[in-house]
Amino acid sequence: MMRAVLFSLLLAAGAAHAADKLKSGTFDPPRMAPNIAQQAADGKPFALDKQRGKVVVLEFGYTNCADVCPVSLALLKQARERLGPLRDKLQVVFVSVDPERDTASRLKSYLAQFDPTFIGLTGSAQQMAAIRTAYGISAARSGKGDDYVMGHSSYLYFIDPKGQLRALMPFGRPADDIVHDVTLLVQGQ
Repeated sequence: MMRAVLFSLLLAAGAAHAADKLKSGTFDPPRMAPNIAQQAADGKPFALDKQRGKVVVLEFGYTNCADVCPVSLALLKQARERLGPLRDKLQVVFVSVDPERDTASRLKSYLAQFDPTFIGLTGSAQQMAAIRTAYGISAARSGKGDDYVMGHSSYLYFIDPKGQLRALMPFGRPADDIVHDVTLLVQGQ
């Protein structure tokens, strides 16, 4: 009987410990996120290092994306809604990989369809390429004329309230996984 009780306690402790782990791939050790200082789509200055105290989730994408980008943004919207009182501790930042078409006004309108608190960043081709390079994001144009697509990496970058890169979540994970990881990062884990 005593063995069964001890075994149950060990199982419970292991399950509790597993629940404290991020569901995303982690940066081990965490490192400071490369700063981004850029005018946001709403015309206000944005600096990543001014977001301390919040979990920042970076998504790289573009407004003409037909599948990955809108799905990821919809999942981020769901996650923000499910966070309840912690929702204000999450800042979603959408970084354009297609600055040629993603003007500030277009990006602002696009993101407003998902959540008006989402921040959009666009700029010159050189500015956006520098941000992509800092985060190891690949993006390539395919097609001719104005009817082209941008193939790009599709990960969510999780930056903790101290400004450290903590996790990298691949496309397609459920909103509950995002909520789980944001909650742990807000709690300082």
